Amino acid sequence: MMQRKSARERLAGVAQPAFVLDKDMGAPVLTDAGRFAATDSEGRPVVPLTAAQKYHFDTKGWLAIPGVLDAAEIEEMREFVLRLAAEPESIAEHQRSPVGGPLQRLTDHPVVIGFAQEFIYNPFTDGGGESLENDAGYGFRQEHSFVTVRRAGGGRRGAQGDGTFGPHNGNGMMRLPGDCHHYQAFPGRAYAGMTRIVWELNEVGRDDGGTLLLSGSHKAAYPAPEEIFSADSSLWETCACPAGSVLMFTEALTHSGQVWRNPDRARVAVFNCYNSIHAKWHNWDPPAAVLADMPPKRRSLYRPVYVAGNWIREEEASAQR
Repeated sequence: MMQRKSARERLAGVAQPAFVLDKDMGAPVLTDAGRFAATDSEGRPVVPLTAAQKYHFDTKGWLAIPGVLDAAEIEEMREFVLRLAAEPESIAEHQRSPVGGPLQRLTDHPVVIGFAQEFIYNPFTDGGGESLENDAGYGFRQEHSFVTVRRAGGGRRGAQGDGTFGPHNGNGMMRLPGDCHHYQAFPGRAYAGMTRIVWELNEVGRDDGGTLLLSGSHKAAYPAPEEIFSADSSLWETCACPAGSVLMFTEALTHSGQVWRNPDRARVAVFNCYNSIHAKWHNWDPPAAVLADMPPKRRSLYRPVYVAGNWIREEEASAQR
């Protein structure tokens, strides 16, 4: 009698699923290395997502990666956020921005690039034979950023996000084109459109009051039940993470802030948002002086919103250095 193989045995050695999306009369979208940036704007190697991380994000709609920043980075960035929120005049005027000072290094952090290359950037050409991403510029955009400092009792300083409970978004598979709050998935490939990436610069305990996430709701086919309008519903998830961690979630996911409850430390966080090269939801752009202070490759995150011809040539980037 033939012994049936286990699921693990059947999966062992299975090749990476084919990129099934087609373009131009059925020609497959190519994923060769030349269509991806290999390093960030400071030469740090891109950190690709693991198979487990990709699976987690696709199934849940969010992913937390602990301990991405080291102690020196955390301290420098936390101090900058606290000053930006409470004493902006103590910062040089041209750096008073959530992407200014040391925070600009978060905008194209190698972990962010690895995520965006998997879930936001599509490595097709625009018909002219050039890839929208290469080692001179990125094929996705940063379209929004703010910082927040939340304290127990409701005290809060920052541009947005007072921690009020207010569930929103979800059902991302059912959105029409033009709405950035959507999620698409095919065998071997998924697209998250607009994605929020949160850098936690203080520890967040499970009961402290971090972001609430309704796992799987980015693919939901049914209306949300009434019980999600209670923050105590068992449907909600949150995650504990040490300082220096990053939380990524698609804006197609139902999520919410909540009041910060830990009296011993504030929530100090940077909320960045990314989107496709052809899309823009927020009416936000970094100050010109902050852009001028960035390396050319980093500045490519803020180039105009369109596709045809919107690639960065290496010789042009070199001329701007």
